[in-house]
Amino acid sequence: MTPPTGPVHLRQVRTGNLQALLTALLEGPASRAELAQRIGLTKATIANLVEPLLRQRILIEDDLVNTGRGRPSRPLRFSDEAPVAVGAEINVRHLAVTVQRLDGSIAADARIDLDNRRRAADDLIDRLAELIRAALTESGCEPLGIGLAVPGIMHADTVVHAPNVPSLTGVRIGDRLASALGAPTVLVDNEANLAALAHVWPRRLAGDDFVYVSGDVGIGAGIILDGTLFRGRSGFAGELGHVVIERAGRPCTCGSQGCVEQYAGLQAILTAAGQPRLDSLCDALRAGDIRTRSAVNCAGSALGVALSSLVNLCDVGTIVLGGSYTRFFDDLVPGVRAELGTGVLAATKRPTTLAASPLGSAAVSRGAAALITRHCCLTPQLLLAPDQPAPVSLSGDRYSRE
Repeated sequence: MTPPTGPVHLRQVRTGNLQALLTALLEGPASRAELAQRIGLTKATIANLVEPLLRQRILIEDDLVNTGRGRPSRPLRFSDEAPVAVGAEINVRHLAVTVQRLDGSIAADARIDLDNRRRAADDLIDRLAELIRAALTESGCEPLGIGLAVPGIMHADTVVHAPNVPSLTGVRIGDRLASALGAPTVLVDNEANLAALAHVWPRRLAGDDFVYVSGDVGIGAGIILDGTLFRGRSGFAGELGHVVIERAGRPCTCGSQGCVEQYAGLQAILTAAGQPRLDSLCDALRAGDIRTRSAVNCAGSALGVALSSLVNLCDVGTIVLGGSYTRFFDDLVPGVRAELGTGVLAATKRPTTLAASPLGSAAVSRGAAALITRHCCLTPQLLLAPDQPAPVSLSGDRYSRE
């Protein structure tokens, strides 16, 4: 077969080489010679790829470094002055923004604690837009794009179900936020999906196969299989909080009964422990309060029941607990582990690793920003033409590096 030739083929090759260059630099600064070795390209090709990125201040060269081998070299790295990605989060209990550079480092963070369960959508959008503007001003950089995480199910561009922030249901939240900011577009996804992405890009923090569980008032899951986010037929996969663990159990905001979040969600834990806030819950656990310890242990058992079913269905070996769960991980895990030991088929032959998210409560907004940085690194022409919007389809998205 004759290989393709001509301008289109050459553009595809150059795009692939730029992708390889940018992802290689995510591993850390490197000289042209080191990059050529990492990627398997010639030094001349690397030099040709690097020049436009240097001109546009996407990359910069550091001072000469003498390694003792050969001539001194000037390491290349992502510039702190390059355009940045904005990751925004609407949570049941707060709004958060992360401004992230292309290499994953943080240029600015902002968060305000708010009870959003009864807050109107317009108020949420106005407050979030204000928070984004303040964070961008603090960073001093131009935005590449904006990603938004919501605590609900998305279909196309619309929130179709957000039981814990009901004012979002039926709202094209990305369009509304883009209009408030004067931005060309805002990319939107479920908060657990984006938190899972933060554990894959720009660096792998949990391997290629894992489930990220977001523990807050609601409970969601981002399922990563072979580096790919599993969305299901309609894109609604991961609604772990609405797995029924007790028929005719406690009524849930989704309209069902006995959902796991009514036993292991943060509000359920606080109520059972008789504590008003997460901070007081953690203080009571440290003080050895019997009622609080019992509440958390029961929540761990309830969560373990739901997770056992998930492991039996998906056969993942790692579960990452995030959100509020990271604050009392050591107290929660024994109940979870006990249920996994009895509920997972052939548990002794396939042990399940339980890990606290190293990103804590920041995982969601970092993942929303990573939605933008990843897309730009894998579509490098967007970096070389930053005035163009960066549309992206989330369907079938592979979260590992291509």
